[in-house]
Amino acid sequence: MRHRNEKKTLDRPRSQRVLLRRNMAVSLIEAEHMVTTLAKAKWLRPFFEHLVTIAKKQNLASHRQLISLLNSKKAARKLMSEIAIRFANRSGGFVRIIKAGVRQGDGARMAVIELLDRSVKDTAKSKVKKPKSDQGLKKEKGAKHEKDK
Repeated sequence: MRHRNEKKTLDRPRSQRVLLRRNMAVSLIEAEHMVTTLAKAKWLRPFFEHLVTIAKKQNLASHRQLISLLNSKKAARKLMSEIAIRFANRSGGFVRIIKAGVRQGDGARMAVIELLDRSVKDTAKSKVKKPKSDQGLKKEKGAKHEKDK
């Protein structure tokens, strides 16, 4: 039992969690939105907001700290020069998480995590494919058999 243990493990060892969080943060910086599971999105948000807070200081020490946390000079540079400037007047809440249904393969709850200054129209509804109905699948299968005959 995990009594009084508050960290999220995501069923991974520590080293994999650190790398996963780093790679997800770099992807979010580069694309400014991403589709992932709801648990991973909620787990990434505090780390990313901490990165933006560090970047808002705009000094050499914070730039070096971002490089060490992200292990990517390109992502650290974009975070300092573009993203932190956009959120200069904002004290927190730099990303939003929008629920996007469930993944068809395993039923995992999906979400879109994106920077707040993106438009709401570019959200989960356009990014996640809706599953086909059973009737559509039966028609497609039937059409394939008719062509074979």
